[in-house]
Amino acid sequence: MAARIRALVVSAAAVATISGTPGESIQAAPAPPSPTVPEAALLPPATVPHASARDGFDVATALSTPDRGQSRVDVGGCEDVVHGRLVGDGATGQGFQSAVPGGQVSELVARMTNPPDLPAWAARAGRCSKVTVDDAAGTAVSTVTVHPAPVVPGAKTLSYEQLLTLPGQPPELPGLRLRTVAIAADDVLVVLRDAGTTGLDLDALAVAAWRHAAGPLGR
Repeated sequence: MAARIRALVVSAAAVATISGTPGESIQAAPAPPSPTVPEAALLPPATVPHASARDGFDVATALSTPDRGQSRVDVGGCEDVVHGRLVGDGATGQGFQSAVPGGQVSELVARMTNPPDLPAWAARAGRCSKVTVDDAAGTAVSTVTVHPAPVVPGAKTLSYEQLLTLPGQPPELPGLRLRTVAIAADDVLVVLRDAGTTGLDLDALAVAAWRHAAGPLGR
């Protein structure tokens, strides 16, 4: 069952952190490319405890790659929340994914003309707290819980958790847990996400990522 849940995640949820499909109201209209983001803006590998197999990616290139497949969500307007689409067209930046004990962690640092409205995203996530996703990989239930986000002076923040389970899955069998923390101000967005049972303090790691990115971005 765990293997099936992981297969569903690939097409139904948060691996697509930087999916390029614009949000219904969260994402702004396409804009000219934003200023570049150097790789130095990302957290150094040693900052993520016990991370290995770090794979980097370019945000603009990733945004140009179509989704793996279309999915159907049984509540209108919840697709972007279910797929974790915090970054839309016109963004530039850098990101990475790393394996860590219990799962994986990823970070992206993006610049865009109109960063997402994180309070609006949190409100949308609250309305999309439990929806069913049906796609080529099968059917899963997405349960989203919004948490108090870390306080960062001069920035808007977001913290939420998503649990993916199979319909009718017994409570004693855990699904796949995904956590997301985002920080945005001006034209900069930093997103940290982990999947699985990593035990990472994602709030603290996101704040550290935000502070680290300030220097390379000239903030």
